[in-house]
Amino acid sequence: MSSTNQTTGAQGVTIAGAAGERHDEILTPAALGFLADLHRRYNATRKRLLSLRAERQKKFDAGELPGFLEETRHVREGDWKVAPIPADLLDRRVEITGPVDRKMIINALNSGAKVFMADFEDASAPTWANMIEGQVNLKDRWQGDISFTDPDSGKTYALGAKPAVLLVRPRGWHLLEEHVAVDGEPISGALFDFGLYVFHNARAIVAAGSTPAFYLPKLESHLEARLWDDVFSHAEETVGLPKGTLKATILIETVPAAFEMDEILYEMREHIVGLNCGRWDYIFSYIKRLGKNPRFLTPDRSAMVMGKAFLSAYSLKLIQTTHRRGAFAMGGMAAQIPVKNDDAANEAAFAKVRADKEREAGNGHDGTWVAHPALVPVALEVFDRLMPQPNQLDKLREDIAITVEDLLQVHEGVRTEAGLRENIRVGVQYIEAWLRGRGAVPLYNLMEDAATAEISRAQIWQWLYHGATLDDGRKVTPELFRETLDDEMAKVRAALGADVYDAGRFPEAIKLFADMSLAPEFEEFLTLPAYQLIR
Repeated sequence: MSSTNQTTGAQGVTIAGAAGERHDEILTPAALGFLADLHRRYNATRKRLLSLRAERQKKFDAGELPGFLEETRHVREGDWKVAPIPADLLDRRVEITGPVDRKMIINALNSGAKVFMADFEDASAPTWANMIEGQVNLKDRWQGDISFTDPDSGKTYALGAKPAVLLVRPRGWHLLEEHVAVDGEPISGALFDFGLYVFHNARAIVAAGSTPAFYLPKLESHLEARLWDDVFSHAEETVGLPKGTLKATILIETVPAAFEMDEILYEMREHIVGLNCGRWDYIFSYIKRLGKNPRFLTPDRSAMVMGKAFLSAYSLKLIQTTHRRGAFAMGGMAAQIPVKNDDAANEAAFAKVRADKEREAGNGHDGTWVAHPALVPVALEVFDRLMPQPNQLDKLREDIAITVEDLLQVHEGVRTEAGLRENIRVGVQYIEAWLRGRGAVPLYNLMEDAATAEISRAQIWQWLYHGATLDDGRKVTPELFRETLDDEMAKVRAALGADVYDAGRFPEAIKLFADMSLAPEFEEFLTLPAYQLIR
């Protein structure tokens, strides 16, 4: 990391990131003062809530199971609704997501999707340059001055006449932005990303007739939602916006949060417009939180599909819960990308997306996610056909009753050598690309983000912990893992070519993936140690 201590003009704030072009437009003394205020007000609570996660994990490791909270029964049984949804967020039938680089932002806003989620989290490697340049790009979007000329092709990209509604996903509560310290302590990545976007853009967004809106990731409790609500309210007051102007959609991508969906909506009822099924991180959370309990030993990742077991139960429960409260139920990601030079494989991939979106629309979701512009028309066709109205808030799903047992039901299926190999191959290659600054990585005809690598190493850790048996009778041992890892990496090197492979960061990626898979205790997030290698 190249770094320098910069003079900021904001009391108690130091910057250790390298100065870059136009960084001074984002890191102004006033903006840094705003960040410092957020840090001083809310960082202690953030750290306390993270410690509560660790305490809860000890109980899960000892055999306690997640469940609905008795102390908040009155919230679940109460008759209340969230605040009205703004006009520009009433139709969200197809949303596209991606990192915050300039070309991606323009293409996504022009993709034909109703919403673009600009992602500072799992689809972006949090290098200092990526994070600040992303803020520059979003500021330019709201100043009406975002364009891009590709230095290789000379092609120019500019914003179209009807861009998608823009939502921003900041980093989760667990991540730090270690290039900025307030009173000698690193600032929260969540407060950094949120604060800079609000400070520079919120008033311009409102003036343009749109809504300053966010996707909030990785929450594990209603107390963490309460913290976000406090942050929203204070930010509104500070920048001079009426209370309730800032809006959030919260990703339900952790098992504990699935048991507190009513409570999360209630805590943010003035600021929230919906919940989203973050399916890949939800699988990761299921393994992480329940992984030591042999009852929840998972099969191959490919067997854990949305139409069955705990994934089906939680998505239906999310629809039922949100619609009762007047909030949206957003579906999950279609990670498929076009298969070049193979029409049959491409159509098979699109057929999978079509079936998945038909399930979501039929169940009552108000919209869905895609990762590639080519999938926008596929998803739009399904939702236009099955949801001709702007949303499905009237579909209350009172016909279903989801129990605790349903929400915890493990998928049926086997564990295979092919599944082990896929976890290794995809996990290591994703980490290697992430270390080079790329957060959205096309691998084997899927657009992968950090959740993919988390599932991969979590599942291997769980199989090793329990000495799980593969379908051929072999046990998953450290020796089998290392042998398979070496073999897969030799195949990857052959496929990529020695020059490309050797010029990359594979040694570091392999070591990190192996260390975390073989660790005696499960590490919360691989992005925490990985951040130390890129920051």
